[in-house]
Amino acid sequence: MVYSFRSSVEESPVFNEIAAQKAGPQEAAKVSAKPPKLFPKFGPIVFFGVLLVAGNGASGYMITGGYIQGVDTRPTMAGGLGYDAVGVQLAVLVAAAVWLISTLTSGWLSDNFGRRKIMTIGWFVQAAGIIPLFELIKNFGVTGVLIGTSPLAVGLGMTYGPQAVWYAELFPASVRYPGVSIAYALGAILGGAFAPTIAELLMNSYGTTWSIVIYLLVMAAVGLIGASVLKETKDIRIDYEFELSGQWEAWNSGARPLAACLATEEVNKNVRQ
Repeated sequence: MVYSFRSSVEESPVFNEIAAQKAGPQEAAKVSAKPPKLFPKFGPIVFFGVLLVAGNGASGYMITGGYIQGVDTRPTMAGGLGYDAVGVQLAVLVAAAVWLISTLTSGWLSDNFGRRKIMTIGWFVQAAGIIPLFELIKNFGVTGVLIGTSPLAVGLGMTYGPQAVWYAELFPASVRYPGVSIAYALGAILGGAFAPTIAELLMNSYGTTWSIVIYLLVMAAVGLIGASVLKETKDIRIDYEFELSGQWEAWNSGARPLAACLATEEVNKNVRQ
């Protein structure tokens, strides 16, 4: 069943293009089609790509990782707030819906205004949601959970929506799969997987939620650094031919602006036709 399903799924056009180039009769094409090593050449992109996911994951896991729900519903004698579990879950569910809408909207906005611009704004919106988060929760009960997590969810969506397409566009076709996979996996582990544990350790060590706020703000700053350093990729071509032409390298090295590289490729395409 599994094998039958997998064998019926077609590979992506870019993958097929790479395979066709490797199978070509010309030796020069075979040499140029050999994928470069990921880390020696694209290590900086992987590193700053990790920062994007790490920054987003820390605040995201406060909601999806269950830390806020756990603290809010834990009995007061056990160090929690003792809120109604159903009410807290419903409040977080609303925040998750806000996150979904924000993600879809920011993805569309990034197609029109650029990946970096939308994500950069998102980090500041996220920071604005982080600062009052725990004070709202502590002082306004279940309603505080709702009005505290929802603005944070807007910022999370703005930093999450453009993420997938930006990742895909940052790497050339030959190393896109390992580049995206490694950067995303490392970022999710470093920024998200340990976030609830770190928050609990900070709370136990310092006895104040402001220590968690500082931690989340630092992680948001980490994500902002990644977004500030990585190149804007809106409108870039992601096919293998663009990489083989040398125009991707010319753009990535800063030798030529993206618009000039795309214009050159359009001229070459018309000549070949």
